[in-house]
Amino acid sequence: MTSGPEAPTWVVKDRGRAPYAPIFDEMRAFTDARGPHTVDEVWLVEHEPVFTQGLAGKAEHLINPVGLAQANIPVVQADRGGQVTYHGPGQVVLYPLLDLDRLGIGVRCLVDHLEQTVIDLLASLEVVADRLEGAPGVYIEGAKVASIGLKVRKGCTYHGLAVNVDMDLGPFAFINPCGMAGLPMTQVTDHRPEVDARWVQDQLITLLGNRLGYYQTK
Repeated sequence: MTSGPEAPTWVVKDRGRAPYAPIFDEMRAFTDARGPHTVDEVWLVEHEPVFTQGLAGKAEHLINPVGLAQANIPVVQADRGGQVTYHGPGQVVLYPLLDLDRLGIGVRCLVDHLEQTVIDLLASLEVVADRLEGAPGVYIEGAKVASIGLKVRKGCTYHGLAVNVDMDLGPFAFINPCGMAGLPMTQVTDHRPEVDARWVQDQLITLLGNRLGYYQTK
């Protein structure tokens, strides 16, 4: 990637803990309003409990509608790729709002970078993680620790990466995560209890920024 004074910059925004729907609307509005010189951004957020359905989402992957109703967790239709997933407190969500055309990469390349960023982060903790053929995301011994779903509009991305850090994994039992029946889920603290969400956020920004060649601005 480009380095030195011509390297791209991005603005990192910590959105704190927030409901899903307003952030979704803001990502879409930001992308629609972009011009050729709009500075890229990456948003960090921890969502209130929510299930999101991707464009390929099927109703049958909501396998426990009674449990869903009792849990009082909303299901929101999103325009990202993929099937249904869960977001909740203790999960680090990273939304890369990037101009892929300006970067000179495709969406598959960005997915590879996102996956490798999580793999490298876990490797720094001496936790072995890898990919699963045909199922985007990152896995530890077959259990999913990170999910990826992206949307590209006008050559620019939104939606992104969710890393399970220290959360209640129970709601995943109400769905077939990412459309995969019986898929086990895991989180970083199952393997390294001392790790917290803030550390994961900082590492994701550093590692992904290095991979893509970005300088961070406030």
